[in-house]
Amino acid sequence: MSLRTTVMSTISLYFPPNPLRRKIASTAVTFRRFYSLSTANFQTLTSTISPLSSPTAAAVASESPSVSSNSSSARTIDLRYLSCSLPEKRPLKVAVLLSGGVDSSVALRLLHAAGHSCTAFYLKIWFQEDFENFWTECPWEEDLKYAKAVCGQVDVPLEVVHLTDEYWNNVVSFIINEYRNGRTPNPDVLCNTRIKFGAFVDAIGDMKFDFIASGHYAKVVHPESSDKNEPSTLELSKDTVKDQTYFLSHLSQSQLKGLIFPLGCIQKEEVRGLAKMFELPNQDRKDSQGICFLGKIKFSEFVARHIGEEEGVILEAESGDFLGKHRGFWFYTIGQRQGLRLPGGPWYVVEKDVQNNVVFVSRNYFSVDKRRRAFRVGSLRWFSGSPPRQSSIQLQCKVRHGPGLYNCDLAIEEDGNGDEIGVVKLSEDDQGLAAGQFAAFYQDSICIGSGVILESWDDQGFPVCAKAIEIASMKDKSKIGKPVKIKNEEPDRSKDNCETAIIEDTPPQRVTNSVVQ
Repeated sequence: MSLRTTVMSTISLYFPPNPLRRKIASTAVTFRRFYSLSTANFQTLTSTISPLSSPTAAAVASESPSVSSNSSSARTIDLRYLSCSLPEKRPLKVAVLLSGGVDSSVALRLLHAAGHSCTAFYLKIWFQEDFENFWTECPWEEDLKYAKAVCGQVDVPLEVVHLTDEYWNNVVSFIINEYRNGRTPNPDVLCNTRIKFGAFVDAIGDMKFDFIASGHYAKVVHPESSDKNEPSTLELSKDTVKDQTYFLSHLSQSQLKGLIFPLGCIQKEEVRGLAKMFELPNQDRKDSQGICFLGKIKFSEFVARHIGEEEGVILEAESGDFLGKHRGFWFYTIGQRQGLRLPGGPWYVVEKDVQNNVVFVSRNYFSVDKRRRAFRVGSLRWFSGSPPRQSSIQLQCKVRHGPGLYNCDLAIEEDGNGDEIGVVKLSEDDQGLAAGQFAAFYQDSICIGSGVILESWDDQGFPVCAKAIEIASMKDKSKIGKPVKIKNEEPDRSKDNCETAIIEDTPPQRVTNSVVQ
């Protein structure tokens, strides 16, 4: 039997024909189909299907999972790499989100190696009218090229899904409004809940996939088939540094039940090794550091384009000294150091007067007792459907993406409208709490849910001098005079006897459950 006949027979066994593609009018989504299969790909296909058998004795006996870069005809994959790809449930019909990066590409190949029928989807978000002058080339062209090449290696079909309108209406407009109101939203959390596992899932609903997969570093544990009424759980990734459960913490239980993350059982360095073993065309690409779907756009440019600029003053919190000017308070977050362009630093943003467009800075950011360990959260969402019960199990909290976890206490209350509010007390002070960010909660390795930070701390901000408050409230800032010249020296502690006050902006706009969904 010829190699071509053998491979095609194997493909038909593990990859039944895909359903006819259909246009989904309700979401105004357009699909384009890309196929790329050459005779040279058949050898790669054979080597990828081979891991469905038992791993080699050498790989199993090795102290750590083996990743080999041997020729494609001799490749095998240690079964431990497939443990988050549900190989025991094959063949599943899986929709794989493919960005053109290394992580999502390795996730696709692991699902393929586990025996599942995969269809890849590239989500195309394009702000042509808004950012036509920001790029010298199409921003998604290179990503799509790599996505097509990765799919072509194993004859996985690739669909391009246009979700620009959905992204603008559900993410961008919300972000703009939050920044205008002095809050600091997290675009990646919103992107996951509203686009990747929201609008996209709605768009492909008629195609009846068993699961949606992506290259996130997180683990989803689903109940046994006999216990389908039990909830699925979101657990920390094996790689705690790369772990992305924080970005997934506001998903609903119904969203979580339909997800698998093949990289949740793998370290980042192992993913890179697998990329080389698979001979992926993008194996040497750097990881994306940008905000979800903004790609090459600098966030400051994005904010400037859609919110604009309004000149304001920068004041030293302890003295009220006029230090310089800024482009608008919405460009700055609490704890920010970069972009202030002030001599004599380092300076940190410690407060913002939203009403008067004033930014307060200090060189004592890490030395002042700011009591930033208590705050409130709203828009609470729990994977189990209800908040955790008071028990002996210690709760932990993440207030940003990263490996850092605080022990915390959580008390559930109701606000004046009957909405559920969480009062959180961390075990340690945190200098960077910001209204609008998410706080994710954990019991051991399980993420149990999250909420949006409503106030940065117990109604007390950084101690700002009363003189600074008075200057900030001046209608005519031209009377302030010229900026004070600051030398690069230790902060003058004698200024600390200045009477302090707490900034009283317009009352914080409460984020309700109807706002963040």
